[in-house]
Amino acid sequence: MTDTVVIALPRFSREAERIAATLGAEYRQYCPDIFAEVFPTTRRIVAVMSMGIVMRRIAPLLRDKWNDPAVVVVSPDLAYAIPLVGGHHGANALAQELSALGIVPVITTATETLGRPSVESIAQQHICDIVNRDSTRAVNAAMLDGNVKVHAVSGPAIVIAGPAVSLLVRRGEYTVGIGCRKGVKRDEVIAAIRSACADASIDIPDVMIFATTAKKFNETGLTEAISALSANLIFLDDDTINAQATVSPSKAKRIGLLGVAEPCALAVAKRKELVMKKKVYGRVTVAIAR
Repeated sequence: MTDTVVIALPRFSREAERIAATLGAEYRQYCPDIFAEVFPTTRRIVAVMSMGIVMRRIAPLLRDKWNDPAVVVVSPDLAYAIPLVGGHHGANALAQELSALGIVPVITTATETLGRPSVESIAQQHICDIVNRDSTRAVNAAMLDGNVKVHAVSGPAIVIAGPAVSLLVRRGEYTVGIGCRKGVKRDEVIAAIRSACADASIDIPDVMIFATTAKKFNETGLTEAISALSANLIFLDDDTINAQATVSPSKAKRIGLLGVAEPCALAVAKRKELVMKKKVYGRVTVAIAR
C-alpha cells in the first residue's frame, strides 16, 4: 500500500511537487478517475485543488473512517491545509506536517481544537488498535466535557468493559473467538489455538486479541492458556455477541447466544470478515476473523 499520494491539477504541478518532496510522497496528475484509482491502495492523500472537486470525486468512494484514507485539501496558493476525511485517522497529523512549507493547518475536529486528545490519537501514540470502535464516539464526547481516565493494564489480566469504554490492544490483523467445554485444561486450549492458527496459515503474534463469552469468566484453563501465550483475552456480554452475524449453526442457543467462537471473533474484528469458520479441536472451538 502506498503511504502518501499528492494529486493536483496540471497548473498546480509545481506546488504539488514541492509538497511531494517534503512528504516523500508520489505525485499524480489529476484526472477524473484518479481518486477512484488511488483510494483503495493509499493511506494518505493530499489534493491541491478546490475542495468542491475533491468532495464530488471521493463521495462515492467513502466507506467508513476506519478504512478510508486520510484526505487533506491544500489551497492552490499553499496557504491552508484542510483535513477533509479522517481527521483522527491521520489527516490532522498530515496537515500539521505541511506546516514545514508554511502552510497553515485548519483543524476542525472538536477534541483537537480544544486541545484535548482523542481515543484514536492515544492509540496511535501507543501503537495500539481500538477493539470496540463503536465506543470512540462516546469516549471522545466525554473528553470534551472533562478528563477521561486512561487505565494501563499490564498482563496477565482480565478486562471486562462496558460500551462506553474504549479498549486498546497491541496491533495485529486477526481476532480469535474461543468457545470451550466446562473444565477445559490450559494445554487443551493452547493446542487448539496453535492448530487453528496453523490451519489458517497465521502466526499467533499476529493475533490482536482473543475473545470469548462472559459466561466463561471462571474457566481458569482458558485464562491460563491465553496468559501463557502472552496474549490479550476479553469477555463479551450477551448483547454484544448476539448483535453479530454468525454463519454457522450453534448449540450455544441453549444458553441464549447465537454462538460463541464466530460472533466473538467478529465482534472485536476490524474488518468484520471471517478468515476461518469455527472448527472444533477436542473440547475447544475456535474461529478467526480480521
